[in-house]
Amino acid sequence: MTEHDQAAPDTQWDTLLYNATLATLKPSRIPYGRIEHGAIAFSGDRIAWVGSSNNLPDKTKECEQQIDCAGKLLTPGLIDCHTHLVYGGNRAKEFEMRLNGATYEELAHAGGGIVSTVTATRNANEEELYEAAAARLKAFMRQGVTTIEIKSGYGLTTADEIKMLRVARKLGETFPIDVVTTFLGAHAVPAEYKERLDDYIQLVCDEMLPAVARYNLADAVDAFCESIAFSTAQVERVFEAASQHNLKVKLHAEQLSNMQGAVMAARHNALSVDHLEFLASGDVPKLAAAGTVAVLLPGAYYFLKETRLPPVQALRDHKVPIALASDHNPGSSPVMSFSLVLNMGCVLFGLSPEEALAGVTRHAAAALGLHSEVGTLEIGKRANVALWDTSDPAELCYSIGGDLCLAAVTCPGRTNRTGRTGHRGDTDLHRKQECRATRFYVPAADREPLFPSPARVRYRVQA
Repeated sequence: MTEHDQAAPDTQWDTLLYNATLATLKPSRIPYGRIEHGAIAFSGDRIAWVGSSNNLPDKTKECEQQIDCAGKLLTPGLIDCHTHLVYGGNRAKEFEMRLNGATYEELAHAGGGIVSTVTATRNANEEELYEAAAARLKAFMRQGVTTIEIKSGYGLTTADEIKMLRVARKLGETFPIDVVTTFLGAHAVPAEYKERLDDYIQLVCDEMLPAVARYNLADAVDAFCESIAFSTAQVERVFEAASQHNLKVKLHAEQLSNMQGAVMAARHNALSVDHLEFLASGDVPKLAAAGTVAVLLPGAYYFLKETRLPPVQALRDHKVPIALASDHNPGSSPVMSFSLVLNMGCVLFGLSPEEALAGVTRHAAAALGLHSEVGTLEIGKRANVALWDTSDPAELCYSIGGDLCLAAVTCPGRTNRTGRTGHRGDTDLHRKQECRATRFYVPAADREPLFPSPARVRYRVQA
């Protein structure tokens, strides 16, 4: 074997993808951790072998499912580590009013802003929220996303926050994708608690969080630390309550001003701090020391016409992992194109294509506490991969809104509160456009499936 080849202890392979351009996204002196003429083998839900097709062992002939990838690019399945995918209604009318010159006060008087989304979410039942969120989820799955984080935060009552998290859990149980759920009760101040922020934080800590933990509905806890939301001291109360329930924390921080939220979050060993346009360069070493991931959200930066850039070079200098995410939400980032997120990360924030791809794989996994499970093509990790209609990894960042994803493989696990994952059952074959809870899928109706279920045959991807 070469230095690129990896093999698990002797295991039976059930699937082999060979003659692929592998971008393992492992830290490497070779850009993208690239392996030309690469191959990857699966045993059950795990990666069992990675390396050059020229070095495949003799046991290859015993593997019944073999796919010639015709030189196409194979990457880890993409990870969207920050979304607000479950909500009622939309804010298109508000968007139009703002472009026509409406002020914030006029929008609020017309019932716009987050209040409109909270009202629509409260008025929707679980089935309505599920159907709307499922359509959004399918759009991301068609783009090679195999792990996605979904936050609550538009209910702002105990019952409605639980309703949102139940919908998010159901999505993960229904579709072949890892869904990581985050409780975001401290997202905004509901109208009934206006001028009583401390009372609302008390409700979050004493009633909401224990209920969410009791029903095992969240994998982490988030909050919005900002002058228009909650103070650093108020958020710290939420984090202290989260620790009592063994829940990891993360934070919307330094988006509109420097509240020192990121520093406080680092003290609590936060998985990630997100947005960060106003993060001071001098505070970056504290993130590095805590191992906290910096999640950049170019969709909101673009949609809100922000002008202040996050301190990307300082993050690089101090080796803070940089992740990218869609921040899909109805108010400030209604982004449905993950390729656009990659492109904006490069064009707006100055990331290289390799940094951007690491940001939606390896570093995004770390932002969810899943770095030992997904995010790179390595032995023992889950067999979550995406196959692309290109051999050049940079094209995934260059192409805006293109349909490059040929197929994806998902072997979802269910994440519990400790961050560990368990296998959710055997995986098998499926077509992506139907989003059945199975294994291989293709995005377009006019594309041939990789091979017909449940047959085990050899198949060559069309060059």
